[in-house]
Amino acid sequence: MDYLPVFLRLDGHPVVVVGGGTVALRKAAWLRRAGARVTVVAPGVHAELAQQAARGELRQIAEEFTPEHLAGAVAVVAATADRATNASVAARARERGLPVNVVDDAELSTFIFPAIVDRSPIVVAVSSGGHAPVLARRVREQIEALLPGRLGALARFMGAQRRSVHRALRAFARRGFWERVASGPVATHVLRGDAAQAERALGRELLAAQLTVGAVARLGEVYLIGAGPGDPDLLTLRALQLLQQADVILYDRLVSEAVLERARRDAERIFVGKESGGEDPQQRIHELLLRLAREGKRVARLKGGDPLVFGRGGEEIEVLATHGIPCTVVPGITAALGAAAAAELPLTHRGLASSVTLIAGRLSDGALPDWRFLANPQHTVVVYMGVAQLPDIVARLEAAGAAAGHPAAIIERATLPGQRILRGTLSNIVALARAHRIEPPSILILGDVAAFAATEAGATPLPRASAPGVPA
Repeated sequence: MDYLPVFLRLDGHPVVVVGGGTVALRKAAWLRRAGARVTVVAPGVHAELAQQAARGELRQIAEEFTPEHLAGAVAVVAATADRATNASVAARARERGLPVNVVDDAELSTFIFPAIVDRSPIVVAVSSGGHAPVLARRVREQIEALLPGRLGALARFMGAQRRSVHRALRAFARRGFWERVASGPVATHVLRGDAAQAERALGRELLAAQLTVGAVARLGEVYLIGAGPGDPDLLTLRALQLLQQADVILYDRLVSEAVLERARRDAERIFVGKESGGEDPQQRIHELLLRLAREGKRVARLKGGDPLVFGRGGEEIEVLATHGIPCTVVPGITAALGAAAAAELPLTHRGLASSVTLIAGRLSDGALPDWRFLANPQHTVVVYMGVAQLPDIVARLEAAGAAAGHPAAIIERATLPGQRILRGTLSNIVALARAHRIEPPSILILGDVAAFAATEAGATPLPRASAPGVPA
């Protein structure tokens, strides 16, 4: 290692920053966040530094640097635009045995500022030793994406409980207890800001840890996660975080293999999708969720799109709530939004449509939509699971008064490799779908927006697919 990673306690200690520009402003900000008493030495300073000095948040000395300015300091930062001045500051600091950072000059520095992920009191520092600061920032960004925003709150919560846990548990039991707290229901409640539920979950964990028999079972939890339209890069950060800690993953046929690859490697995977022509597996899914959670496992119920849009997520939430199983819902990009973005079709657009309706191609209990309302071309209709019912959908819209030229578009495998986009009208969309052998998963978009061409936004229009003998 070129540098030893250390954390300095600067709270209340004086640090001198030589320089008054934007770089000095950034360094002073980090030092102040660490509690340092900052003195900025420069004849002229950035307006924001001047305002901070006027408010008493730091001290400004409007002079050229002299060695006397280092009296009493515990660390020094040289942040001027002049290398000779920076070298002089570094030399004077070293003479006094003070750690010194010269911005963008590792050779003159005895310490460097890392790229920082701040979830105080959890802090992660990343450094390239001055070789590749851009790469260090990139690594920091990747870590930033993995760590929950409320991780600091979880650390403080655990810290506040340490004394009572120390009294309640013997040393050999504490580590396992804290590991369960950090990755189980207690952490889930804290990370979503529910302190009361976290306290109750902690009490249950503590009671279970104290008992030597199974009088109190450790209860697991369920994460109801939207997998989005298929591209794993469209998963939310929260979805990625929970997939990395789940013990078991229940997934359906709309969840791509690429999404499953983002999950924890050793997690058990259970396919629970409905096979073609098979029975509805929903009751089995409910039973699995309850059994696995009662075994103390963290269960990710992974659904294509968003779990609460034609995903039967509401039924699963109801079952879990009835049986007292903790459940976290993580939204995903629903197929309508993913397909529209993939095809560059706005679902609403000034002059074309100001409202949207999402419907399922297969409606339960014989329920039927208001086809006259849906036949309005200035109202966008997005049909899920509608490929097999496409002829019937077109016939009902035409019977309700929709014109033959009513625009229609089909997006197959939206956001995935092999994605296809067909554009047409009610007069030819069925023939186009048959000619191109469109298969699920596909989304049907109806209304004037389906004819939207990218030229309206100043770009090259998407070509319309056509079949032999079928007018485009």
